[in-house]
Amino acid sequence: MAARQTAPVLGAMCNANGDFAAPVAGRPHHFTVTVGYRYQSSARHFIGTDEQTQRELNHNQIENDYHLFDIGVEYQVTNRWSLMGSLPIIKARRDQLYNPRGIYHTSGVGDATAGVRAWLFRPPTESGGNMALGISLKMPLGVYDATDQAVIAGKTVQATADQSIQPGDGGWGFALDTQAYKPIWKKTLLYFSGTYLFNPKDTNGVNTFRTRPGETVMSVTDQYLFRGGMSHAVPKIRGLHRVSVDALKAFRCMTHSEELTGSGVRDTRFRLTQASATRVRATRSR
Repeated sequence: MAARQTAPVLGAMCNANGDFAAPVAGRPHHFTVTVGYRYQSSARHFIGTDEQTQRELNHNQIENDYHLFDIGVEYQVTNRWSLMGSLPIIKARRDQLYNPRGIYHTSGVGDATAGVRAWLFRPPTESGGNMALGISLKMPLGVYDATDQAVIAGKTVQATADQSIQPGDGGWGFALDTQAYKPIWKKTLLYFSGTYLFNPKDTNGVNTFRTRPGETVMSVTDQYLFRGGMSHAVPKIRGLHRVSVDALKAFRCMTHSEELTGSGVRDTRFRLTQASATRVRATRSR
């Protein structure tokens, strides 16, 4: 599920006078450590792009709640090139109304990424903005077969949690990302970022406790996530470059597999899930 993956987000950097300074990306041999937190509640059901609004009216929607911490490290090798890595930590809860029924909890580190990123234009640019492209390797460090107690036919069993709250997906992959920013007024800038994760692995072999064709084993899916908004620098606070709040839309795309991709609704042609979240993020450089 897309919340496990971290898309890059740019912020502003202010100097001692409260004005824009050169972006962190323009300072060679510079480490940036980023810690972010996102809470997400998802209870909307989709088949393709059609929302199943009757689920909420009938009070049979499935609700997922996530607490996601992002820890990222970036080392600027030159003015344009940098090395980067990230590790998500997730705590999730799912209220499942179908068998195996129960309230599932999962927690732990997610799948880590490590890669390289380059700015298209040598910083600092005349316009004050820039755009970067990156590629990274995704390593399956997160648990992808977590279980919890549930009930089937009146009996308590240890059942596999739904894929949508598993910390990992069990597959190696690679991600392409882009980010861009443009100052618009004083210490405020516009930014855009996005990531597409390619997962060559088809399924991860984890049984789902479902019996219908195509729902017995979990898929390892491609994912893409885009983010945009405004960021405002916080002056006169040493080391704190930004505090920003932005809206997030996450979409999940199915691979060629016809196995289950995560929310309990199967569409073998194309599968799309949508969720909204509010994100508060702080960045600190050393």
